[in-house]
Amino acid sequence: MPRPTTLSVDLAALSHNAAVTRRFAGNSKILASVKANAYGHGIIPCSEVLSQSVDGFAVAFCEEAVGLRQHNIALPLLVLEGPFDRADVEAIKEHDLMMTLHSHHQIDLLEKAGYQYTTPLWIKVDTGMHRLGFSPAEAPQVIKRLRQLGADSMILMSHYADGENPSSTVTLNQQQAWQALTASMASESSVANSAAIINTLATPTDWVRPGIMLYGAQHTDKGTAKSLTPVMSFKSAVMALRQVPEGETVGYGGRWRATRDSLIATVPVGYGDGYPRGAEDGTPVWIQDGRFPLVGRVSMDMITVDVTDFPNCQLDTPVELWGKNLPVNEVARHCGTIGYELLTRLTGRVPMRFSD
Repeated sequence: MPRPTTLSVDLAALSHNAAVTRRFAGNSKILASVKANAYGHGIIPCSEVLSQSVDGFAVAFCEEAVGLRQHNIALPLLVLEGPFDRADVEAIKEHDLMMTLHSHHQIDLLEKAGYQYTTPLWIKVDTGMHRLGFSPAEAPQVIKRLRQLGADSMILMSHYADGENPSSTVTLNQQQAWQALTASMASESSVANSAAIINTLATPTDWVRPGIMLYGAQHTDKGTAKSLTPVMSFKSAVMALRQVPEGETVGYGGRWRATRDSLIATVPVGYGDGYPRGAEDGTPVWIQDGRFPLVGRVSMDMITVDVTDFPNCQLDTPVELWGKNLPVNEVARHCGTIGYELLTRLTGRVPMRFSD
């Protein structure tokens, strides 16, 4: 009998979330982010499903984009980090990809390669994230240089650093910088990621770039975001039950000590599967119909859960580590991280099962 730990991906939920995103997006075109293996959900199956309801895809680097083209994904594809070298420039040309330009070094690469500008160029402008991009003051000269090199279709883009907090100083400053930039330059534009879409942080743009909301793992349930559904369910089952007397410890280092006679369930999942080793005592685990606290340190292959208040727990009782019953962000808060990391850190030894 196979180990019961599996990763279930509900492609019908993905389609539902894309439809909800379409309502958020209004008249803007949707560039769906499928980088990092579609946030851990399986880039090829997810892209095939999303192809029916979005206008294009965004990935981090060229190899991700080439893989999609090799699996017959024909929609427009944006490489968010742009070219790293001449080989990337050639791959972008060969596979009819769009690229982000965020530095003069990249423009130099295009010039040396004699690149033919057949797809729109996405020009990254740093409005306050301070990670990548040209300054707003540089943008007009960048556009001018690219036109001189033969480019005639360009899309201005930026990225919010704190989109989950619409009233933060960082967000307000970025909004002001973005509005000033787009008011002074006639060009297509794109600024809204999932948080910006949900929080309506910008006037309508030509493109929006949803990511986490497509997978139903957004940070908020604000408004109609409540209708988004988790796509991933990380599941297992109870493999062992043990009575632990009051005063005894459980797990490596004896971090957790029983304050009463306790019933402990062992579940076959651990950091070798991508479940976070940093999960603290009390991290919720969904067992059959309710939340129960993780106790003791996460091992490579197992976790232990206090099910004393579930005396009818049995071997093979279903367990959900996160999913439709237990939001991934709730688990992440107990691990000192965010849902994005938990979704993308799962390892290849967990079997993925797709359903429609």
